[in-house]
Amino acid sequence: MHPYQYIPATNITEAVSALARYGNRARILAGGTDLLVQLRGERYELDAVVDAKAIPELVELTLDGGLTIGAAVPCYQVYENLAIAAAFPGIIDAASLIGGIQIQSRASLGGNLCNSTPSADGICPLIVHSGVVTITGVDGTRTMPVEEFSTGPGRNALGNGEMLISINLPKPAAHFGAAYQRFIPRNEMDIAVVGVASAITLDATGQKVESARIALASVGPTPIFAKQASEFLAGQTATEETFAKAGAIASTEATPISDMRGTIKQRHHLVEVLTRRTLVQAVRRARGNA
Repeated sequence: MHPYQYIPATNITEAVSALARYGNRARILAGGTDLLVQLRGERYELDAVVDAKAIPELVELTLDGGLTIGAAVPCYQVYENLAIAAAFPGIIDAASLIGGIQIQSRASLGGNLCNSTPSADGICPLIVHSGVVTITGVDGTRTMPVEEFSTGPGRNALGNGEMLISINLPKPAAHFGAAYQRFIPRNEMDIAVVGVASAITLDATGQKVESARIALASVGPTPIFAKQASEFLAGQTATEETFAKAGAIASTEATPISDMRGTIKQRHHLVEVLTRRTLVQAVRRARGNA
């Protein structure tokens, strides 16, 4: 492993200054569950690692109608918060799946997002919850929707001297529900062959869909916001038949490859199945959220 400078930043200014100074030869350390493995595997040759765990904004976890998740908040703090679990069960579905218990004590949804793998469990639930990221760099602060953050396998919208500060989710509307499911060869600590997150808002009767958002993992170079399938559901009756049609549309928006974990045909089929299942689960939760 190439020797590198360890920089324990205590505020955002120190962190972005270090990132700007070292450019693409620096990385942020939050949980380290991805970064340290990548360093040992010589994926990166870095001159600096900037420890961000002591920066207050990155460890903020606030539920005030909407939800703010600091980029370094470990997953267990999200899913063990009963108020967050009740208001955002779709996020809990993902936070409780990222690695095993030991990993969840260090790994963060922010880190999962910054790692930007197409199969990441945390990204699609953030997309369907209409998540917005806050990014700060030497040139100031900007925001963007989560679905625009990943730009390719292991690549994202962060520029030199920029870091992810937080993920912000709006307050769920009445009759809103969300869910995430994945298919894997074994029960935990594995990579999804396909993952699907769905969110749905029903009308006051609980029978009609007002709006929906569907996102797909591990079936393209980035997590995919399935816009056509999402738009199809608006105004439809919330039935399994409708959801099966949405799954078929979502499958056409996927661009999977065949690899050691699954084939193109299998992945297209799984998108249909998991879209239908997550929509059914999201509706069940929406009907309980009046």
